[in-house]
Amino acid sequence: MNPVGKTKLDPAVIRTDFPILQQEIYKQKPLVYLDSGASTQRPRCVTQVMIDCYEKTYANVHRGIHYLSEQSSQHYEESRKKVAAFIGAGNENEVIFTSGTTASINLVAHSWGQQHIGEGDEILLTIMEHHSNIVPWQQLASRTGAQIKWVGLDSQGNLDLEQFQASLNSKTKMVAICAVSNVLGTINPIAEIVRMSHEVGAVVCVDAAQHVPHDETSVGQWDADFVTFSGHKMLGPSGIGVLYGKLKLLESMPPFLGGGSMISAVTKEGFVVGELPAKFEAGTPPIAQAIGLGAAIDYLRQYQMEQIFDWELELAQMTIARLQEIEGLHVLGPMDRRAGIVSFHIDGLSTQDISLFLDRQGVAIRAGHHCAMPLHDELGIRNSCRASFYLYNTKDDVDYFVQALVGVVEKLR
Repeated sequence: MNPVGKTKLDPAVIRTDFPILQQEIYKQKPLVYLDSGASTQRPRCVTQVMIDCYEKTYANVHRGIHYLSEQSSQHYEESRKKVAAFIGAGNENEVIFTSGTTASINLVAHSWGQQHIGEGDEILLTIMEHHSNIVPWQQLASRTGAQIKWVGLDSQGNLDLEQFQASLNSKTKMVAICAVSNVLGTINPIAEIVRMSHEVGAVVCVDAAQHVPHDETSVGQWDADFVTFSGHKMLGPSGIGVLYGKLKLLESMPPFLGGGSMISAVTKEGFVVGELPAKFEAGTPPIAQAIGLGAAIDYLRQYQMEQIFDWELELAQMTIARLQEIEGLHVLGPMDRRAGIVSFHIDGLSTQDISLFLDRQGVAIRAGHHCAMPLHDELGIRNSCRASFYLYNTKDDVDYFVQALVGVVEKLR
């Protein structure tokens, strides 16, 4: 039964909201967009809200007392409230706007990490992390003398929870983990991971870039200390991201960047840091982008997030079943419950060639290491192809993709 107040998810209808998906490319080839794991497309309502912002109400926020500044500030802060409600944050001041997931993780690594991590401390990462959730911690370890420890996978492509628990100890200060692998589609049990981490006094930073857009997210139920995600992966514009942090943690942390807006006073002798969330939003923020993110959340909230997850899972399982028919093709990650991400490689064929030839048939997938080189090294491959789905994809997309891939394989072999 469809929840009261929610629209039934109908991808065929949803697609009409996305002008970019209506076009044909390369001599009347239908565009089949299967790269939403990298960046999603935007519905018309999101771009229109941003146009309205620039054409009707744009001004810098929190600085002017004129009409445009008041309107812009109101819309900007309304978006913060929408984000807080969308992820189940208890306080809107726990929502910090950044330029994206990468910036959010770097903020935590610099501001919290520099205060709390020192020589001999340990930072626990999993082998499935995106580079954005690896490099900032490697940089922190290099600055402080801390050690990076890695947790691997089980035979099914899930996180090895026994190894994870065995790796936790009193030296573990930070656990940085993705909620969903952007390569394997693996869904990590974040609440359980947070519980185990907190038992040894570790803080947890969750990369939720592949989770928040696709499934119900409650930072309260997770009990995570920090959660990060990006607008462009959830129908919003690029250049806007979110850092959620528990209020007490954010209040205790020094500002990451200095400049306008993040202060309450400045003298020749020094400055007084502003209140949350301003102290982490130095300079002119991404105003129109934040307002666009709010519109994207409005669009997603028409539907039950569980509907979106279930539809993507159905498309992924349909794709995996069809791909099994191709000789020498290997699907990465769990075969049962997973996110709407299907990565694969084919014996003897270049992933770049596969992607290029598919593109000429109108199919957009990803090829490469997907910013997860340690994971590919662990799997014994250099790179992979990735098809990733969202609420606007259909079973016809899967059929077209698989048929095109079969033709490409025959041609390349």
